[in-house]
Amino acid sequence: AVLKKRLVKLVVNFLFYFRTDEAEPIGALLLEHCRIAKEEENVFSISFIEEPERKYCFECDSEEQCQEWIEALKRASYEFMRRSLIFYRNEIQKMTGKDPLEQYGISEEARFQLGTRKQ
Repeated sequence: AVLKKRLVKLVVNFLFYFRTDEAEPIGALLLEHCRIAKEEENVFSISFIEEPERKYCFECDSEEQCQEWIEALKRASYEFMRRSLIFYRNEIQKMTGKDPLEQYGISEEARFQLGTRKQ
């Protein structure tokens, strides 16, 4: 394994990485269908379901910073955001008796659904 110092920036569900002396990213990881795991002190990794043998390791300055990155990355996927939207939509509907998405004119077919897709 080759270790290289990189700066990283999380934007929605992309983790961009940069050389320390350049403003443009040299690459990005799409944080979908991935596993974020604690490796050792101050180190976490990202691996992908389609390519489990390839692992991207990141070393942080502190254990606290490492935990913050792990939590932020786990919340960055579309699937997490979708599940959160469904959960909060249902909670609001239970409390108010109204669908909070209705005011935005979102049709029943276009709304996020729990369960499997209709074939």
